[in-house]
Amino acid sequence: MSKMTPQEMAQKIGSGLLSFPVTPFKADYSFDEATYRANMDWLCGYDVAGLFAAGGTGEFFSLTPSEVPQVVKIAVDETKGRVPVLAGTGYGTATAREIAIGAEKAGADGLLLLPPYLTHAEQDGLAAHVEAVCAAVKIGVIVYNRDNAILQPDTLARLAERCPNLVGYKDGIGDIELMTRVYTKLGDRLTYVGGLPTAETFALPYLDMGVTTYSSAVFNFVPEFATKFYAAVRKRDHETINAGLKNFILPLIAIRNRKKGYAVSIIKAGMKVIGRDSGPVRPPLTDLTEQEIAELTALVKNLPAIRSSQQAAE
Repeated sequence: MSKMTPQEMAQKIGSGLLSFPVTPFKADYSFDEATYRANMDWLCGYDVAGLFAAGGTGEFFSLTPSEVPQVVKIAVDETKGRVPVLAGTGYGTATAREIAIGAEKAGADGLLLLPPYLTHAEQDGLAAHVEAVCAAVKIGVIVYNRDNAILQPDTLARLAERCPNLVGYKDGIGDIELMTRVYTKLGDRLTYVGGLPTAETFALPYLDMGVTTYSSAVFNFVPEFATKFYAAVRKRDHETINAGLKNFILPLIAIRNRKKGYAVSIIKAGMKVIGRDSGPVRPPLTDLTEQEIAELTALVKNLPAIRSSQQAAE
């Protein structure tokens, strides 16, 4: 069980950079525990405010409901309290509750509630879904606003009144008007997380709207770059931000946009590039081609922080 209150967890994750570690798989797609432990220990060595085990980049959608608590428990064991560990949950309401309860028992400090599986629903139905998950646990819950689960400000306000452990809102759609209306309505009641794929592109304008943190997928394989970029965002250092976007983030996005599902696949490829091979992505996702991995390798090698890091290890 977590020793952090929902409010303490929310305050902590709002104070720094967040990331979603990949879930390593072996060639037969089984979970690679040893590699996961090594990756989690390594990432804890950097300035990160929270790690989301079995999240989107961790291929939550390809894990079984019983695998999620297993992954979370290993993450909690390996981080040893150095960094808050939050777990993904989702699918239908009953399954989301079941996963949430398992994750809490595994020691998670909080939950990220992903959109329900496949179906679209009205605001009352989405609210009932969120409330059911919040009521099932004592740890803090962050709702992920994206795809088929777009909560409107009035719905969020009602949920905030009914669910004391609803402490966060993660935006995954990039609707600045909606984000502004949500923040104006809820203010400091929630911690706001930027959650668009390659969130670095939205980081600076979102900071001005009260979104103090975001989830960085690239932190998995270029943590030096990711943490320096986040520091530049908080300082509003436009020169450093623009250089990072031009030299790394935007070229990476160009590769990512070539095929569906590459938002996850390119992060797994990045792990391979830096010598922390975390195996393939599970179907239905597909891995990058050898040519695309070569392009990603060139991008990584051109980052000064990475080059010096690799030289130091040799």
